[in-house]
Amino acid sequence: MTAFFPIFQAMTESPVSCNHTQNIVTLGVTVSSTNSSEPWKEPSFTAAAKLRVVLTFCFFLFAGYSNSAVLYSVARKGRKSHIRILILSLTIADLMITFIVMPLDTIWNITVQWYAGEVPCKVLNFLKLFAMYSSALVLVVISLDRHTAILRPFSFTGASHRNRVMLAVAWTASILLASPQLFLFQLRTVEGVNFTQCIASGSFNERWKETLYNMFTFVTLYVTPLSVMIFCYARILWEIGRQANHGKECSSALTRSKNDHISKARLKTLKMTIVIVASFIVCWTPYYLLGLWYWFQPNMIEEMPEYIHHSLFLFGLLHTCSDPIIYGLYTPCFREDMRMCCHGVTRHKLAQKPRTVALLHVNGDNMGSVVSNRTAVQTVF
Repeated sequence: MTAFFPIFQAMTESPVSCNHTQNIVTLGVTVSSTNSSEPWKEPSFTAAAKLRVVLTFCFFLFAGYSNSAVLYSVARKGRKSHIRILILSLTIADLMITFIVMPLDTIWNITVQWYAGEVPCKVLNFLKLFAMYSSALVLVVISLDRHTAILRPFSFTGASHRNRVMLAVAWTASILLASPQLFLFQLRTVEGVNFTQCIASGSFNERWKETLYNMFTFVTLYVTPLSVMIFCYARILWEIGRQANHGKECSSALTRSKNDHISKARLKTLKMTIVIVASFIVCWTPYYLLGLWYWFQPNMIEEMPEYIHHSLFLFGLLHTCSDPIIYGLYTPCFREDMRMCCHGVTRHKLAQKPRTVALLHVNGDNMGSVVSNRTAVQTVF
């Protein structure tokens, strides 16, 4: 079976074995269906693959700029918040996909075969799967954090430490779960032909072992994170509905009597994280389902048009591009930072102007208005 996921990369049949159609999604190539009695045909860089390269490059430019802007905006905040480190981790994971998965996919599509040597073959495929795991598992941590924040609102004091521990577990698990790539991938050259590929062909001596590894990766990379996210947000929405039915006079898990604006900020963060998780589900589900179908019916890759495989992979990459947009929609200060960058004006220079006015009116009535204006903008942090 040739698993076509650039995420899994557990390819056990390839041009080397000459038993199936070449991996058209991972490498962006198309080859006529072959078997052991037919001569091997070298893969080619098709028109569909060229379009995929162009679109991936556009995604790379947008995701690189927007996620870097989010990283800068969040990192420069002086105010500490337990949700801040979660957004930072998610942004770093998105940047890893942007600067590892996208360039590797683009270059590999163009070159068709592997020219970089065996060590980069192992390391780059490990980093690619590591980036995918980190993105999914950080979303799990965010879901668990929102679940605790809504259902146990008075556990806020330990939230920062709890999030750091969960993030450490998530990043460590991503490394461990992706580490088999370092041992599975190797260079293979077609006999009598100057064609070398970086594949996992021959790493499993029995078919069932390969299937078990692919299913394990599918479960840990998609099914388990998806199940945790659905469980967390289902309980959150159920709790919101239950509290709403009790009316305003009841004790609510979503409010604090001492400070009402905290509950509003919490709900705003909840909405943002729900949209981010929904984006992950919508963007990646079709691609994973196609891969699952392929595992049980390998011949379908010969019947399905090539552009469908390319389209679903590109649709999955849209999640990396959508996260900064969603963050910007729910974070006024980020939109402000972006406007400052577009106009070439730093936020620091503008922040100095209100301070000057406040000094001039320190004994006047304008002082209160200046202070209130400076604290009017609320963020999700």
